[in-house]
Amino acid sequence: MLVRAGMRTVQVIGVPDGPVPAADAVVVALKSRTSPAAEAVRESLAALRWLQDGGARQFYFKYCSTFDSTAQGNIGPVAEALLEALGSDFAIACPAFPENGRTVFRGHLFVGDELLSDSGMRHHPLTPMADANLVRVLQAQARGPVGLVRYDTVARGEAATRERFAQLRAQGVRLAVADAIGNEDLRTLAAACAGLPLLTAGSGVALGLPAVYQAQGWIQPDAAAADLPSVGGHAAVLSGSCSTATNAQVQHWLAAGRPALRIDALALAEGQPLAAQALDWAQARLAAGPVLVYATAEADRVRAVQATLGAGRAGQLVEECLAQVARGLVDLDVRRLVVAGGETSGAVVQALGARQLRIGGTIDPGVPWTQVEGRPLLLALKSGNFGTVDFFDKALAQVG
Repeated sequence: MLVRAGMRTVQVIGVPDGPVPAADAVVVALKSRTSPAAEAVRESLAALRWLQDGGARQFYFKYCSTFDSTAQGNIGPVAEALLEALGSDFAIACPAFPENGRTVFRGHLFVGDELLSDSGMRHHPLTPMADANLVRVLQAQARGPVGLVRYDTVARGEAATRERFAQLRAQGVRLAVADAIGNEDLRTLAAACAGLPLLTAGSGVALGLPAVYQAQGWIQPDAAAADLPSVGGHAAVLSGSCSTATNAQVQHWLAAGRPALRIDALALAEGQPLAAQALDWAQARLAAGPVLVYATAEADRVRAVQATLGAGRAGQLVEECLAQVARGLVDLDVRRLVVAGGETSGAVVQALGARQLRIGGTIDPGVPWTQVEGRPLLLALKSGNFGTVDFFDKALAQVG
């Protein structure tokens, strides 16, 4: 969202300890959605201190556009901890991303035409979402009262939205869910938050930030911000997500007769060497074109596996296997790797020792290509629910 408006953006993996990279924006990627709340808070505060030491002027706590974390929270506790550390008393909460069908109306999150609680997210294997009322969801995680900035206020523009912020602050509200049903709402929210040290949101609100920063004299847009080098080599796809969108993407690949190999969590639990087998299978096919190695499955099968292994163990087995496959594929000269699923992406970048990514051009809204800093290796790390049905083919056609 930042790069496509000309902001040079770098993502670092995990809490960093070196100097802040030279860029207009720096993203610290933490695997904190499903970690214990205290750990998520500790890592987030460490990342905040590092960014402050590097001269950052505004901070953005980004979470998933489906607002999911654990039953114990993480979004609320982290947001409140960041507010306190910054000496601030107010921030919005807005996971809206209309380009990907995520809209917030009267505090309720929609995925396309469905309430979040009616969407495939109700079956998410790690963070199921059974409530679309974000005020209620966030209130269960927050210590202070949670407010609402309604769509009709946002539609009246920046001044009306700021006035609503002031009203909520006077009432002691520290976090307020903000409605957004279109991109113009995101731009209004970004402008209204210009003077706040902290925003909390999905990717969407970032759409409006470059214009705000340029108006403040903080940045000058760079037309080459999205440029990444050509890397050659082979290409592959790894898919661990069991979301509705990724299931459709895997089925699209299979229906086209493309080479694919499924990883079975129950077989992993039995100790079968599926990673080594997958690499032997891939080595025989990579010269002919991209391959897919996937653990993606429909909700019924996921529930059956979890009933046998437990959700945590099933997810860990799959992540570890796909991470091993990723390392092996890179050893086999794979230089363009698409990874589907947030948890899977986290496991893969850690396994590859990727500590810093240069963000490139958009494949589908919310999903860019990235380059591992200093290496001829491109990664497309896709949230499970993002991307069109032909996403894998589209991504691989963009880079060489």
